[in-house]
Amino acid sequence: MDRITIDRVRLDELLNRERATATVRYPKSRALALQAQENMIGGVPMQWMEVWVGSHPIFFATAKGNRITDVDGNELIDFCLGDTGSMAGHSPDATVAAVQHRIGELGGITTMLPTEDAIWVANDLARRFGMPKWTFSLTATDANRWVLRTCRQLSGRSKVLIMNYSYHGSVDETIIALEHGVAKQKPGNVGPAVDPVMTTRVVEFNDLAALERELADGDVACVLAEPALTNIGIVLPDEGYWEEATRLTHAAGAYLVIDETHTFSAGPGGCTKAWGLQPDIVTIGKSIAGGVPIGAYGVSAEIAALISTDLDGDYIDTGGVGGTLAGNALSLAAARGTLEHVFTDEAFARMCELGERFRAGVQELIDRYRLPWVVAGLGARAELRFCAEMPRNGGVSRDAHDAEVEEWLHLVMLNNGILITPFHNMSLVCPTTTAADVDQHLTVLEVAVAELAG
Repeated sequence: MDRITIDRVRLDELLNRERATATVRYPKSRALALQAQENMIGGVPMQWMEVWVGSHPIFFATAKGNRITDVDGNELIDFCLGDTGSMAGHSPDATVAAVQHRIGELGGITTMLPTEDAIWVANDLARRFGMPKWTFSLTATDANRWVLRTCRQLSGRSKVLIMNYSYHGSVDETIIALEHGVAKQKPGNVGPAVDPVMTTRVVEFNDLAALERELADGDVACVLAEPALTNIGIVLPDEGYWEEATRLTHAAGAYLVIDETHTFSAGPGGCTKAWGLQPDIVTIGKSIAGGVPIGAYGVSAEIAALISTDLDGDYIDTGGVGGTLAGNALSLAAARGTLEHVFTDEAFARMCELGERFRAGVQELIDRYRLPWVVAGLGARAELRFCAEMPRNGGVSRDAHDAEVEEWLHLVMLNNGILITPFHNMSLVCPTTTAADVDQHLTVLEVAVAELAG
């Protein structure tokens, strides 16, 4: 199929119109943004919030389910959902009840003592992901950081291996990418303790030959990977990729760590269960406590046995893993309420059905308007990339970035009541998302692309 070429002059006109609309649509947010500059770095409580399009972030007043109301009274259908952190929806009733019960009736948030909820959550995660032993953190970044240290300790090896443009939070060893085939720390990396080239090997996703080559020296403790790339657009594995990648990893004496933090969208047990993956360790975070901070990692029986018999590893103090607030009663109560009552098999079935409805609808628009774009889906998650062929690795997907098209797309969605993820072009559905919400998203998108295509 012949694809159109985006008219950059037309795009510039449309982008300027949306910028102008945004300047008058959010006066209270603009005033708060100016006030916030006084005592917050970047004018936001967490600097990633600076990434939102427009001249300032939108301040919100209320959020429930898949709806956000900003301080100017605009209602947004939320397909960002906290960049997966609120995949359960905002303030799910079961999560709210569990948190209120923990804080109000039972009392205690952080006590350095375990609760029965911790047992329930660990059992449920074991059921979902097949890893029998679990430890809890406050973020998936923490979980990944602790796991890398554990793998190095148990293997006696110094290096880790990641996929180019995979996402594992702000773990030092993962802020690295391939540039013309050479591993280099990512531009702008803030104050690394050491150059990550010293700690990390990096290969392109779906490149089995590169994986085998980088494992050959025998210095890799573990391969840390998303089952599908997510933060650089959705890049899905080739048929049979993970079976062979797992074999190569284990044959080289390295452990396989699967990060399900974003790919939990694929189903009740993430891609690990949906695709029958065989990792040694699973890490996860963000969404499993309904927006309350949490992270976790689960290990195989073999890894658990190695940890328990490792007399040289100080796993219970600052020499190893942990944190005073990790595994706290509040986050585990929230996780139990969310996993038990919100992220049910039935809820995931509906979410994945709506995710596919959206992906198919976007594909129909791409085909009808002959857009030079692609769309990929991963259960409840779908994402556009501004290229004519589906990327097979992170480098190609990164090269498809188009800042002007992305800003226009995000602004036109926002100005028409649709919120999508600021860092890329991901749309996510939650248990309260409806078919009508998905269709409204598609309607706004169709009007936009019809204008762009001319």
